[in-house]
Amino acid sequence: MKKKNLIVIAGPTGIGKTSIGIRLAKYFKSEILSADSRQIYKEMEIGTARPDKTELSQVKHHLVGHVSIHEDYNVAKFENEALPIIENSSDNIIFMVGGTGLFIDAVLYGLDEFPIVSEKTRMYVRSEFEKKGILWLQEQIKSQDTTYYDFVDLNNPQRLMRALEICLTAGKPYSAFRKGIKKERNFNVIKILINESRAALYEKINNRVMFMLEKGWLEEAKKLHPQRYLNALNTVGYKELFEVIDKKLSLALAIEKIRRNTRRYAKRQITWFNNGENYICFDPYDVAGIISYIENSLKNQK
Repeated sequence: MKKKNLIVIAGPTGIGKTSIGIRLAKYFKSEILSADSRQIYKEMEIGTARPDKTELSQVKHHLVGHVSIHEDYNVAKFENEALPIIENSSDNIIFMVGGTGLFIDAVLYGLDEFPIVSEKTRMYVRSEFEKKGILWLQEQIKSQDTTYYDFVDLNNPQRLMRALEICLTAGKPYSAFRKGIKKERNFNVIKILINESRAALYEKINNRVMFMLEKGWLEEAKKLHPQRYLNALNTVGYKELFEVIDKKLSLALAIEKIRRNTRRYAKRQITWFNNGENYICFDPYDVAGIISYIENSLKNQK
């Protein structure tokens, strides 16, 4: 049986992956598998820059807004959901579009094998986090595993706690376990990284924050405020707006914090993908070049 072709469109937040992915999927008469760890949540539409109804109507999308913030979701569940979508697709070409490197790598290579963490260690890490907060977690990861610290989402406590549990259990860095044997996949892979100059990207991020606020992001945050302690909502943007709602921060200062923290997150995403294998980099405005590259790559696989 002829292998399918999975085309990865990766890149930092705010770069324009959604619109590029839709243009490519329409051109190749294909569909999109989203690889975004926040756009999966149905209650978080504006603050995650999730594709809107018009965008979703143009191309078939998978794993967008299909999980509740109350559900426990992780990379293993994403892998288990994504692989059957690729396998059962009637299209020969499928686009995986997103910026969550861990999700993308799980689909491409499978998850690494980690040591079993004892309940005692797990409870210790969670207890310390609840007492000392996310800054404690960040400091622990920086001390235990500087490699992972450089590209992990530092605002994701679940990911930080998991990494720290492994460090404490094994007595060596979590990143040391992320180089396991790659699993065989029954599809060809073409990997494309969308990126541009730091200044241009940061300007986009700054403008997008204002655009999302104009669309009603603060009002969305107010609706979600009662559930603010859920892990899904412990993310850039919502955290700062919750502080505005709690009158701990002015909106103007919150905007600056969101912009700064989003820029930092984008920088970590770029680090992740630059450390990956065989990504071909394109400017976000060079869609014609991306199409040409994909067509040539597909010809070479025949």
